[in-house]
This record gives sequence, structure tokens and C-alpha cells, in this order.
Amino acid sequence: MKNVIITGTSRGIGFELAKQFANSGHQVLALSRNTKPLQEFNHKNIIALSVDLSSEEDNQKAITFIKSNWKHVDILIHNAGKLINKPFTAITSNDFLDVYTVNVFAVAALTKSILPFLQKGSHVVTISSMGGIQGSLKFPGLAAYSSAKGAAITLTEVLAEEYKEEGISFNVLALGAVQTEMLEEAFPGYQAPTTAAEMANYIVGFSLTGNQFYNGKALQVSSTNP
Repeated sequence: MKNVIITGTSRGIGFELAKQFANSGHQVLALSRNTKPLQEFNHKNIIALSVDLSSEEDNQKAITFIKSNWKHVDILIHNAGKLINKPFTAITSNDFLDVYTVNVFAVAALTKSILPFLQKGSHVVTISSMGGIQGSLKFPGLAAYSSAKGAAITLTEVLAEEYKEEGISFNVLALGAVQTEMLEEAFPGYQAPTTAAEMANYIVGFSLTGNQFYNGKALQVSSTNP
């Protein structure tokens, strides 16, 4: 049984991740501004906390829970994301800041807060995008999103190097098209070949065992463009 923290659990892949980990007997701390979907799911292995990841004060809710209940964390999955689809000339500085706050700054802040509870064998997995992979096919309108996802990949590479002596692994999964609300925002009307539940199943397996084989890697999980 693992202690698993997942962000962005109100819908899509994050919601499915929480369900699948819990159904497999693991303990899940689900962090999302909207906790209603998981509260309605009502699984004994899931604790859903309403957290705005951009707020350091809100992040303390997770720390308080861990100190009182878990003492250590085995898996941290940074799944929360924010996407803005606009032509480059229409993207404002605040748009860039909003996207980077969720996709990069919040990842760094939460990781820093959770580090004291990570131990040898712990695995930090960041969900990125094929759009963040250098040399991959890029799409108009996603300048803020794709560049932020690229930054998250580089952050992971650095952290893997910085904490390798402690035995804490950091990896990225760069996802292709998955049928979620966010995909519809980026590519309206596009039908992806992979469902959120199918991708969550892959991520669960990787989170549990991938750190035996990878550290500081960005794995491309995609069979299509986009």
C-alpha cells in the first residue's frame, strides 16, 4: 500500500488516477480546488482537500494532513494543468503568468513542501505534454501552455540530479492526445484515441514501478499528432 498525492483531481486523468489508486488499495490525498466529484465518489481510501495550488497557504493543508496521518509520501503526481488557447499576439503577460503558475511554479512549490516527507524509493511524476518536448510538432495558439510544459520537463531533470543521492526519483510523462476537457479546449472537435481512464491506468503503473528504471527522464506517451 502506497501513500499517493495527486493534483488536479476534479476531472479527466486526475479523477481517474484517484479512483484507480484507491480501488487498488492505496491511500490517496487528492488536491484540487473542486472536491465535489471525488466527495460524491466517496471512497474510503481517498481524502479530497480543496487546494488552490498557487497559494502557499493552501499547500499547508496538505502538509498538515501528512504530518497528522501519513508521516511519509511514496508517490507525488503533478497532474494539475492550465491551458490557454489564443493567438500569440492575443496572449497577455497575465495569461502567461496564469499558465506558468499552475504548470511550473505550483509544481516547484508543492514539491518543495513535500520533500521532507519523501524518502528513498519515493517517486515524483509530473504530467507534461508532447507540446513541451523539444523538436516535437507544435500547434498555433499554445505558446504559453507548450512553453510552460517544456519548463516543467527541465525542472524535473534538475531535481532528479539534485536529489539522486537521497534515492528520490523524478520523471515526466509527456502525454499526447487524451480525450479530456483540456484536449477539447486545445483542439475543439478532435477525437483522441485514448480515454482518460486508459491513460490513468498507464500512469498508475508507471508511478508504482517506473522509478526502478528511470530517473530524470521525459517519456513520450503518444501514438498520434496532436
